Amino acid sequence: MHLPESFNLLYALSGLGVGFLVGMTGVGGGSLMTPLLILLFRVHPQAAVGTDLLYAAITKVVGTLVHGRSQSVAWPVVGRLAMGSVPATLATIGVLHWAGSPSAQVTHVISVALGVALLITAPSVLFRHRLQALSRRKAGQVSPAMTAGLTTALGVVLGVMVTLSSVGAGAIGMAALVFLYPGLEVRRLVGSDIAHAVPLTAIAGMGHWWIGDIDGELLFSLLCGSVPGIILGSLCVGLIPDRAQRIILASILITVGLKVI
Repeated sequence: MHLPESFNLLYALSGLGVGFLVGMTGVGGGSLMTPLLILLFRVHPQAAVGTDLLYAAITKVVGTLVHGRSQSVAWPVVGRLAMGSVPATLATIGVLHWAGSPSAQVTHVISVALGVALLITAPSVLFRHRLQALSRRKAGQVSPAMTAGLTTALGVVLGVMVTLSSVGAGAIGMAALVFLYPGLEVRRLVGSDIAHAVPLTAIAGMGHWWIGDIDGELLFSLLCGSVPGIILGSLCVGLIPDRAQRIILASILITVGLKVI
């Protein structure tokens, strides 16, 4: 059997490995995939970010359908996030285009943004349970109106961060939602975070495609590997102790973040 010319086995194996880790640990794929493409495969930072965004949008559509069918998506929360993230994403794409993307200056900004996002993501992964416990103790101290406003503000931050680096919608967004909505079940927070990531990554990814930052061969190959990888990883949840997972992932994120910067 002949593989399509657009298929690259190494990219597919990378998608398989990252998909497995995402399925087993729940960490955002962009935190692992984008730096892997830049550092190991020497993919241009802008192409890595843009391609990873479309890759994330396609894979998270499936996750949203699953969570939607099980009624584990808080749609009002998704709407508040999107009110901030969609305009911020469009504005960021506009700035990148105005700045002449792709260019050396924009590449530097994206590399720094990616490194900073990874360094911020690391403590979100490492101290996830402590953040959850703190949020429960603070429950009820913020008014519903302020919670709604802060959620939209979070959407703005995620829109800019994800468009520049493809990182943030997972660990950082989830950590913030835990603080803002301590009364919601974790599964509904996860479902809402995934559902919001679909329009965010799709719009950002299409924006990068518009300015020429997408590698079609790379995207196809990553998807071929990631789908079975996520399934396998989901079946292996609990194989490695949670504390060990968090320490290993945080260490990787800090190391890679510093190297990318």
